[in-house]
Formats: sequence, structure tokens, C-alpha cells
Amino acid sequence: MTEELVIMRDRQAVTTSLQVAENFEKNHQHVMESIRKLTVENSTVKNMFVKGFYINKRRQEQPMYYMNRDGFSLLAMGFTGKKALQFKLKYIDAFNQMEKQLQQQKPLTLPEQISLIAKGYENLSADVEDIKNRMGLPGNMALTFSKKRNAKIINVLGGKKSNAYCDKNIRSKTYRALFSSYRETFDQDRYNDLPMKDFDKGVDFVNNWYPPFELQQEIRRANAQLAIV
Repeated sequence: MTEELVIMRDRQAVTTSLQVAENFEKNHQHVMESIRKLTVENSTVKNMFVKGFYINKRRQEQPMYYMNRDGFSLLAMGFTGKKALQFKLKYIDAFNQMEKQLQQQKPLTLPEQISLIAKGYENLSADVEDIKNRMGLPGNMALTFSKKRNAKIINVLGGKKSNAYCDKNIRSKTYRALFSSYRETFDQDRYNDLPMKDFDKGVDFVNNWYPPFELQQEIRRANAQLAIV
């Protein structure tokens, strides 16, 4: 129940207006309106509430609020009744437990992190490998891959000044052919979704790729013509 009532966000114990509305059997819109009124009445209260979003059953993005202990206490002050009191006590306990856990989580210093890696922490290698297996290309690797791809297209078409490259139709067709082969080989719908662990394979694929025979013939015919003016 504690995990459902209070969560950790930005290293702070918080709950949400959606969770409060559900547990106190309130209309979520009414709860949000109460929060808006509180933040308007006193500017210092704004620090207790942060606007966020959630995805509803229709997969639509809907607004909600995150609130810390003080924000919850202020909001729930007006909730009355035996059931409301029980939930207030549960929330207080949940905040206490979450904040206790946060206090016990002392962040590692850089030397401690290096030492931990050097000692071969048993789960670290597995965690890093798992991230590499699932994570797409980061910005620098994605840029490198994009440059390799563009360089390959330029080379295949005969250079930037070639007739084939200057022909937008042929150039687009060549890019599509490369992507089609890439998607079939790596089962990815975007270049940047390529897992980090497959980066070298992706580069090798681009370096060794050539257009299908019919497209090669079309490129040769275009480049054999007089220069396009």
C-alpha cells in the first residue's frame, strides 16, 4: 500500500492528485481545482505542487499534480470523516517510510563509483550489458552513423556533383533502398533505434551495402548522360 500511495520523484517523496482522488473517493477534476485555488492564494504553496501528466485508458495525455508531504497535508486538511482520517494516517505513514528510505540512500562519490567498478560489482556488468542491449544510439553515435550513411550514398551515386546525386528522385530512391535493407537486416524502424551493441555491425553493414542491380543500372545510365544543368 505504501508504494501505491507515495512514490519517489526527483529524490523526493511525493504523491499525485490522481492517487489522492482515488483513495479519498473524490472527483479528480475537483481535487485539481482545489490545488489550483491553493496555489493562487499563496505563492509559497506553488513549491508544494508540480504539474505533471498521466496517460488515461484511451492513451490520451491528461493533467495531474505531484505534491510533497506539505502539499498533501494542506490539501487533505479539508477532507473530513472517519474514512478520510484513516487514509490521512496511511499517507503520513507512507511518507515517513519513503523519506526514511531516501535518507538511507547516500549517493556514491566519484572515487567510490570508480572503486565499485574496479572491484567488479557483481550486478554492474550485467546491468550495463542489459542497457546496451536495449538502448538505442546516443546522440554522438547516431551522428556518426548518419555521416557514414550519407557518405555511402554519395559514394554509390558517384559523388555530390554526379548526375545521379543531383537527381532528387534517384537520390531518394537510393536512400530508401538502403533503409529497406537496413530494416530487413536489423528489424528496426528507425536508424537511431539500433541497439548500442550493434553499432559496429551497423557501420559494417553500411560500408558493405550496394544498391540492387536495377537501381545500379539506373545510376549508371544517369551518370553516363551529359551533366544535368
